[in-house]
Amino acid sequence: MSQIITHSINLPDGRTITIETGKLARQADGAVVVRLGDTMLLATVVSSKEAKEGTDFLPLSVDYQEKFASAGRIPGSFQRREGRLGDHEILISRLVDRALRPIFPDDYHADTQVMITLISADPEVQPDALAALAASSALAVSDIPFNGPISEVRVAKVDGEYRINPTTSDLERATLDLIVAATEKDICMVEGQMNECSEEEVVEALKAAHEVIKVQCAAQKELEAAVGKQQKRVYSHETHDEELRQFVHQQTYDKVYAVARLANKNKKVRSESFKAVFEEFKTILFPNGEEDSAKLALAKTYFHDVQWEASRRLVLDERVRLDGRQLDEIRTITSEVDYLPSAHGSAVFTRGETQSLTTVTLGTKMDEQIVDQAMHQGFAKFLLHYNFPGFSTGEVKPNRGAGRREIGHGNLAHRALKKVMPPDADNPYTIRVVSDILESNGSSSMATVCAGTLALMDAGVKIKAPVAGIAMGLITDNAGKYAVLSDILGDEDHLGDMDFKVTGTEAGITACQMDIKVDGLSYDVLTEALQQARAGRLHILGEMNKTLSAPRPDLKPHAPRAVTIKIDREFIGAVIGPGGKVVQEIQKESGATIVIEEKDNAGYVNIFATNQTSMDKAVSRIKGIATVPEVGEIYDGKVKTIMPFGAFVEFLPGKDGLLHISEIKWDRLETMEGVLEVGEEVRVKLIDIDKKTGKYRLSRKVLLPKPVNKNPA
Repeated sequence: MSQIITHSINLPDGRTITIETGKLARQADGAVVVRLGDTMLLATVVSSKEAKEGTDFLPLSVDYQEKFASAGRIPGSFQRREGRLGDHEILISRLVDRALRPIFPDDYHADTQVMITLISADPEVQPDALAALAASSALAVSDIPFNGPISEVRVAKVDGEYRINPTTSDLERATLDLIVAATEKDICMVEGQMNECSEEEVVEALKAAHEVIKVQCAAQKELEAAVGKQQKRVYSHETHDEELRQFVHQQTYDKVYAVARLANKNKKVRSESFKAVFEEFKTILFPNGEEDSAKLALAKTYFHDVQWEASRRLVLDERVRLDGRQLDEIRTITSEVDYLPSAHGSAVFTRGETQSLTTVTLGTKMDEQIVDQAMHQGFAKFLLHYNFPGFSTGEVKPNRGAGRREIGHGNLAHRALKKVMPPDADNPYTIRVVSDILESNGSSSMATVCAGTLALMDAGVKIKAPVAGIAMGLITDNAGKYAVLSDILGDEDHLGDMDFKVTGTEAGITACQMDIKVDGLSYDVLTEALQQARAGRLHILGEMNKTLSAPRPDLKPHAPRAVTIKIDREFIGAVIGPGGKVVQEIQKESGATIVIEEKDNAGYVNIFATNQTSMDKAVSRIKGIATVPEVGEIYDGKVKTIMPFGAFVEFLPGKDGLLHISEIKWDRLETMEGVLEVGEEVRVKLIDIDKKTGKYRLSRKVLLPKPVNKNPA
């Protein structure tokens, strides 16, 4: 039996996180259970002893899964078991992956799998803020090479204070909500959303989070020492030829630098120019034309290093970018709305060689997405989907649905726009935004934000303010030189040290996402990047405003109109009818869609129609059913049956009243023959409601002029 070791970490508010190892999953290379309150996460890590031949990257997979039993629930799926990871789980998996991946040694290429499982759920403790701590702790108690530890916390601004891993109840009042990952020295990942916060608030939040992360990293080192895993496994996953490395650099660096300095704005032309340099070098490397595959593979690796170095030196030494722009210059922007005549809203947004075609569809309450997670159930009425087909980068790629990257990018754009959407109480629609990336050369998720804003305004959705997004980059060297880049290219993302996406309105930031690949990013540089991002964001908003600056005053003619009628709870059954007969009849006759829900001890009838005539018919019928008859009111009725003593008139849908023979005319009638016909429309006044039976008495004669008595007594 292995020894069970437990370590505790105190949070600033007095709560305690415990990390336990040696009890569960002992055949994994590393396993821990992390607990805060009643939330418990089991994290395991396993890594192959050797790398697969020809692998030149880290094959790392991170999977986070929530067991429904952890919350005392049975899955709602047909199979009644956990299936493939849901979007929520994939997003948390990405948070952990992005925090861990840069911290592994660059030359470690063994298959590595991290699995994090929610095994107990506390409604007041959000597990996503503990997932990376659990994963890093599992690595700490293993012999897998790792340059950590790292940890991750949530920092939220609640009631004007920065709180670490706040309770779910407190989080509902947060104006800023960030997940921050870091080592003891440096922040490496940020993800979050804000209510139009300032750049200064973001920096303050990061500082507050990092102080707590430092404590958690120190605790992991103590746990590592207690387990005796400071010495990691020895590995050799790369073979190098230093003489060949120097030869490649000597023969190609100046030529690569010259290509980079041409500042060609076309990605394909630039790529072909770099490729031509390597093809020329191959004739020098293999003068007889007989290629050595192993030598060629190493040469390609070293040539990539040359591209990386030359492109970065160009920026740092000459302040010149690959496409010739200034460091803070934004690529040319064009945009258009109402591009698709049949969509409820549409926009095309192009920035340089990145383009998004985005649509907005307005649906009914029946289109809401069902949310069935271990800790969250309910409905979502604002959806955003991001698609990234292969042709957007000129590649062949199977179309197998949304991958993790697409889910992550879509979620970032969703959070950016959600902060300006109208409140649910003011919005009867289910709104779906779909961004199809048609071209991509950097910042496609930010193009989605811009195109999404324009499409929403084109659809007439009353958003609070337009939102724009920009991706910032960073290039540094060991001598302290650095350059902050606005609106980065795909190559600059790949060659740079930071990818920092910031979205917001003119008033402030609504969402951000940051991944840092280098140690030692100072808060001064981060502040500079945020201020430069703000200037870029305002420029982009200005360009968008030239196309459309505010939501259209009305919906498109073919978009569904929506009306919500509040009725007394007692009338819900009458509107629905036996077996749904009444509401189905109203829908058939009017052409409208009707959804009825009961909340707050009242009924809410949501009516959706594509034209005013349909809407008027449906509203009239429902108001008729749900209207409370009032004595003294006048109604347009229809004769339903005729009796010897009078007629029964339907004066409201489903409500008949007696029009007695004496109340039809001022003249005395001896018989009902020839007076009224079934189906005849007649205007009546409600003159009495019997308190015991609830029966209605109607009068027609009181609405007719009273004859003058010619022979007064």
